[in-house]
Amino acid sequence: MFNKMTRLVMLGSLSLGLLSGCATSDSAAVYSQGQMRRAQTVELGTVVSVNNVKMEGKNNELLTLGGAALGGLAGSELGGGRGSIAGGIVGALAGGFGANAAQRSIGSKNALEVTVKLDGSGRMISIVQDADIPLTAGQRVRVLTGGGNDRVVPY
Repeated sequence: MFNKMTRLVMLGSLSLGLLSGCATSDSAAVYSQGQMRRAQTVELGTVVSVNNVKMEGKNNELLTLGGAALGGLAGSELGGGRGSIAGGIVGALAGGFGANAAQRSIGSKNALEVTVKLDGSGRMISIVQDADIPLTAGQRVRVLTGGGNDRVVPY
């Protein structure tokens, strides 16, 4: 019904669609539904330093499997008989590794490592979050803590 090239294009399109649907936010200004109506502890502090960092993308096993399948299909076209089996195996490995690397690279983004000195205890903490809220050294901030989703926001 479909030729092999059409199947490869369809599988690739499906993989890209799944990849775009797996995006999540690490922003201090975005809350998930699970975080709504949950109390968070608030501590006041002063930003000591702000460093630019890169946040690596997340891996999705389904997309890696899709890359391996796509690579296996493409590799099996290389030869006849045993050559097509070997090509399929090599193609599957290359496709899986390639999809894995692409996910880490495509999903990477700029982030901030924010170090804060807390007022009450004088304790220093560091939180990495999206670089979408500008923060500078010396700025007064609120540190919101709860449910494993700590964030630094202006005071």
